[in-house]
Amino acid sequence: MFHSVPRRPICEVGVNTIRLQSSRSLLRAVDEGREKLQRFPWLGRNVGLLLSWLQRAGVGTYRAPRQKKKGLLSIFADHCGFVTGQRLRRAFQVGELYSNLYSEGTRWTLVGNIWRRFQNKHAPTGKLVAALAGVFMWENEKVQDEEIRRCGLELEAIEAVKGLCTPSGTMARQQEGDWEVVVEKKDFRVWKRPIPNSHLYEYRVLGSYNDVTPRQFFNVQLDTEYRKKWDSLVIKLEVVDRDANTGSEVVHWATHFPYPMYSRDYVYVRRYDVDLENNMMILVSRAVQHPRVPETQEFVRVHSYQSKMVIRPHKSFDE
Repeated sequence: MFHSVPRRPICEVGVNTIRLQSSRSLLRAVDEGREKLQRFPWLGRNVGLLLSWLQRAGVGTYRAPRQKKKGLLSIFADHCGFVTGQRLRRAFQVGELYSNLYSEGTRWTLVGNIWRRFQNKHAPTGKLVAALAGVFMWENEKVQDEEIRRCGLELEAIEAVKGLCTPSGTMARQQEGDWEVVVEKKDFRVWKRPIPNSHLYEYRVLGSYNDVTPRQFFNVQLDTEYRKKWDSLVIKLEVVDRDANTGSEVVHWATHFPYPMYSRDYVYVRRYDVDLENNMMILVSRAVQHPRVPETQEFVRVHSYQSKMVIRPHKSFDE
């Protein structure tokens, strides 16, 4: 007579097999991802953090398996881990393919276009995922058309006040409200007013020049390479990102400040417009945060910054 041999439940064997395969697949995908990430630094630090988290989770699951029978939820979780590993491996393969086909600038443009389409359909989710992935959200940070239009209206209002101004400047002060006149000359005037909830001031300048064409004056504001030649205070000045749809640019500008203050740096988005109908050139800039230019201890980051410039020719843009 033969004694019966105790059998392990089939479901438990199946669960352990799935868990083992999924854990090993996930770990293998993470290891491959780390190796490829070293070859492609443009994928960013956030992907590395994600891989570290997945590896810790995978190692913990592999080294300390539960001895109890797993239910349907545990089987589903293990299956998700297996699928995640496969998708990570495929994502790195796609990234390697695009890195061989396109330059770094083209890759960032492609990623930006994908995120713009995604955020149009899922705005709240898109913002969160973009922050984690280190993608700049042009749709939210770009200079809007309304901002450009308001700049033109402000210049027209200032010129109207100038026309009503008496020799003593009484009418101008009445029209300007909370703006305080700082400098007042024939072709040059400066105002200031306090910024709410701050000890800082914002300034407004109105000037007239007769020795330079409007187009030359405007081009000097945009030419970052030329700025490095004539401005000895510039430490770093470069365009780090561009939006092909609006022509907007993100600029990183580092500059010396008088001793004993530390050097400052600015990260700002700028957009310009040449309004032929109203005979104006407009340039708007304001501070933003960009994932490619994180804060460092080398400079003091200026977070509150904006600049609006409107140029109106006396006759034409080239006279």
